[in-house]
Amino acid sequence: MKEQMDLCKLIEQYGDDEKCRKTLEHLRWPDGVRCPSCQSGKVSRIVARNQFDCDSCRYQFSVTAGTIFHDSHLRLHKWFLATYLLCESKKGMSALQMQRMLKTTYRTSWYLCHRIRAAMLEVIPDKLSGIVEIDETYVGGKKRRWRPRSDKQVVIGIRQRNGDLRLIHAKDARSKTVREIINANVGGHVEVIMTDESAIYPWALDKIQKKKHSTICHTKEYAAGDVHTNTVESAFSLLKRGIVGTWHKVSAKHLPAYLDEMCFRFNNRKNPFLFRDTLIKLIQAQNLKYKELTATQAKPAA
Repeated sequence: MKEQMDLCKLIEQYGDDEKCRKTLEHLRWPDGVRCPSCQSGKVSRIVARNQFDCDSCRYQFSVTAGTIFHDSHLRLHKWFLATYLLCESKKGMSALQMQRMLKTTYRTSWYLCHRIRAAMLEVIPDKLSGIVEIDETYVGGKKRRWRPRSDKQVVIGIRQRNGDLRLIHAKDARSKTVREIINANVGGHVEVIMTDESAIYPWALDKIQKKKHSTICHTKEYAAGDVHTNTVESAFSLLKRGIVGTWHKVSAKHLPAYLDEMCFRFNNRKNPFLFRDTLIKLIQAQNLKYKELTATQAKPAA
């Protein structure tokens, strides 16, 4: 899988489960099959059952054993197609659309999308540096005069110029909350922190950060030379088009998963091997059980 993937190549190369198994085998064990139990490289193939038998400990396993694919009844080629679609859909893809394309039930497609999103999550992302833009936005709820802004969900956006994006679901937009998010995502080597003139940020920045702080007054202008927050606002625009035009409705409980998906796709937008790298993440990821997905209430950051 050394060439950039497109839909035609995907269908041609991974149109059946046998081809998918061979690809997973290569990605999981690039230096040869090893027993997941004892790590021995002395294994024999059980061709009729698509399994391996360890000659050292006699453990029998398949290429999907211990991976996110193991307990799934969905065919592997549909897993591959769903992964490709989520990687290449700039504004995301709804579970209903996935259901129609894969000919599955809604529950299956919804669970499938969330398992892929969970694998997309960056493990320990590096803190941002250089020129960093910070802004906040509000998502969810309907526009009614009597509806307070507190009903909406707060999303803090932090984007490094010519670098990565972070979208964080915050419990509120108070200075203390925003300060904790900034300190968790912005490194000490930041050159400039750019925000609008919101009263949040002078209280959210520490002494050193305040010396590097530049603001833009949006009531007067969109940019003053290089001082602007246009790049992080463009990420907000993409997020809201995804919510309104693709997902249509995102619950507060699952909002962080959608934010992670947006960031992963955006931060890897120049990666020609994004599909392959996402498959590797799926192999390495912990399995997300359906009862955990539906029972656990996700908490906003900070």
